[in-house]
Amino acid sequence: MTDNIYLQPAFVLQHRPFQESSLIVDVLTHDYGRFTLIAKGVRKPRSKTAASLQPFVPLLLSCIGKTELKTLTGVDNARPFSPLQGTALYCGFYVNELVMAFLHAHDPHPEVFVAYNECLSRLGENTAIEKSLRIFELDLLDAVGYGLQLDFDHLETPIRAEAKYHYNAELGFVAAIDGRFAGTTLLALKVRDFAPTTLTEAKFLMRAVVAAHLPAKPLKSRAIISKILTPLRP
Repeated sequence: MTDNIYLQPAFVLQHRPFQESSLIVDVLTHDYGRFTLIAKGVRKPRSKTAASLQPFVPLLLSCIGKTELKTLTGVDNARPFSPLQGTALYCGFYVNELVMAFLHAHDPHPEVFVAYNECLSRLGENTAIEKSLRIFELDLLDAVGYGLQLDFDHLETPIRAEAKYHYNAELGFVAAIDGRFAGTTLLALKVRDFAPTTLTEAKFLMRAVVAAHLPAKPLKSRAIISKILTPLRP
């Protein structure tokens, strides 16, 4: 485990108070994956650091320590960014919760960091929100070894656009006359190119896939979005 980290591209996933004036912060970094650090004294009235340690802000972090819980030594804003607002903000918290749930601590996944960064950029534009979420879900699952087989069904028969399929968490996609998901939706997921007609099915499919891999970890952000933003819940 690296003792010292300098100017590492990073995003804050979540934080919580620690003692009287500090924060425990979970971060996603480009080279070192997800890990937790302590930001000492940042909640003091004169501290300016806490304002930077917010989710969705691109940062350059420095920290030291020989244990899994490192100590923050420096933080700078990496570049200008578009803050998330409205629906995009709630969806950003959903994305953060996915990262916390699927990535093991100290397991580097540079490709997830890149996908996360791209997802935030698209959410910051506040357009094509559902498409942005579906792309990130797919990329995250691919990175951690849970990627969907979208070329073939469970019998290794090529997915057909005109066919219907059920999703089985253990088998994959099963062709069925009364299947819930159209072959066109699966093929659209494969190439990350969604027509409006496929987005609704893609949402329900990805919800089932995520739930299958997190049976004991119901996503709090999804429940909140379901109550507040029913038409656009992820």
